[in-house]
Amino acid sequence: MDWFRRMMMGRYGADQLSIALMVLYMLLSFTGQLIRLPVLTLVAWIPLVFCFYRILSRDISRRYQENSRFLKWWGPVREWFRRTFYQLRTWIRNTSYKMKDKKTHRYYKCPHCSNTLRVPKGKGRISITCPVCRTEFVKKT
Repeated sequence: MDWFRRMMMGRYGADQLSIALMVLYMLLSFTGQLIRLPVLTLVAWIPLVFCFYRILSRDISRRYQENSRFLKWWGPVREWFRRTFYQLRTWIRNTSYKMKDKKTHRYYKCPHCSNTLRVPKGKGRISITCPVCRTEFVKKT
């Protein structure tokens, strides 16, 4: 293993862009094999070759700049995916919670702040007070 450490001395190594290129290679290769398109499988080698070129490169400043440009582009994309995944997860949790609760409670939206309010079923017409904005409205449960 000493030979590998000596070989890698002074080289750039792996970073986020290299990992993204490896993931792109895997996606293209898998897709090419899945739809039986050999051209796509061959095209998939381009990101892999570029990835290993970057990892073994000795031009550290240029590789660092490339990674910085990639991260500037990737940051907003990653945040969009993270936010969308969080919203989807929250929606699924709230939906499953409401499904268990539908027999005993009703859900209303506050007309002022759109907060979701849970009230017990079978109480007739009641005055509901939103705990967030203190708006009162009357609904039948």
